[in-house]
Amino acid sequence: MFLIRSGAIERYEQLVSEMGQNPNELLGQEGLTIAQVRQPNSYIAYPRLADLLDLSADACNEPLFGLRLAARQTMLALGEMALSASQQETLQDSLSYAEHHIVLHAHGVSVSQHINGEQLELHLAFDFSNSSGLRQLMQLSAGQAFNTVWQMVQGAGTSLKIHLLQSRPEGDLWQSERYADRLVFNSHFCGISFPASWLSRKPCPDEALIREHFRERIRQLESLYPDNLQAQVRHIVSNLLASGECDVTRVAATLDLHPRVLQKKLQAQGVTFRELLQETRMEIAELNLRFGRQSITDLALNLGYADVAVFSRNFKQWTGMSPRQWRKENRETGRN
Repeated sequence: MFLIRSGAIERYEQLVSEMGQNPNELLGQEGLTIAQVRQPNSYIAYPRLADLLDLSADACNEPLFGLRLAARQTMLALGEMALSASQQETLQDSLSYAEHHIVLHAHGVSVSQHINGEQLELHLAFDFSNSSGLRQLMQLSAGQAFNTVWQMVQGAGTSLKIHLLQSRPEGDLWQSERYADRLVFNSHFCGISFPASWLSRKPCPDEALIREHFRERIRQLESLYPDNLQAQVRHIVSNLLASGECDVTRVAATLDLHPRVLQKKLQAQGVTFRELLQETRMEIAELNLRFGRQSITDLALNLGYADVAVFSRNFKQWTGMSPRQWRKENRETGRN
């Protein structure tokens, strides 16, 4: 199934309302609700989001609706993936991180780097399509890729470009100061480009943006799981596992706690961080093996294991069976 974080369309409500349309009605036509898009780390069907963007573009009479929405966003529309990417040693490392961890944000899109002369091209490719050829989704996605690099590289000038497969729409177009002189229509790819010499630059993470992100995350967790520290920890763990950076220090930082304070609070409740980590991994592993189509290797990587053998050994300790045996037995006995 192709899924994407609902945070990808943050500020959608405000944009549609300002353009004289009812966001509730447009969302409802695609089987979505305001409540869903207000929870940035919930997942919605990727093709449905693509159709919503096309519907909204038509209703608002805005051929560049996807770009217009992206221009209102920060790189945090891409969630934890963009945040972690911005904290890598070089821009090359950031792009490589994004390539390998895009699944933290969406299933159904891939990112790849291509050198074209003196330019680095970051290509976005989708595993599905719709009646418009994903026109608005490509605009939004390319705009979000631009936003992420633009925020990491100071002094980008006009060397950072947005590439779109579509032709330039006719008539007078909406203009954005951020994207002015940076749009390339009828391109051979969807994505962004910039000088390859930038790859050795050290990203400049926006510390204020990062702090605000964590404050908002804490507010969301307290709203979702009031007075339930264990549930908050498990929620954070489930979002961080695939990054390979899920440890007590990172989880504590998300909760604005010192790691020792978090450990003491959990111990007072009769549980350890390690136990919650293992329980969360087991639940996710069993759900994926029962219903999913991931390979055992991909599942191990998405659970934060560098070695599939370690995952298999741990899984056998939990269940008494190897992951492959457990999947076969549970699918064949009809318990799925």
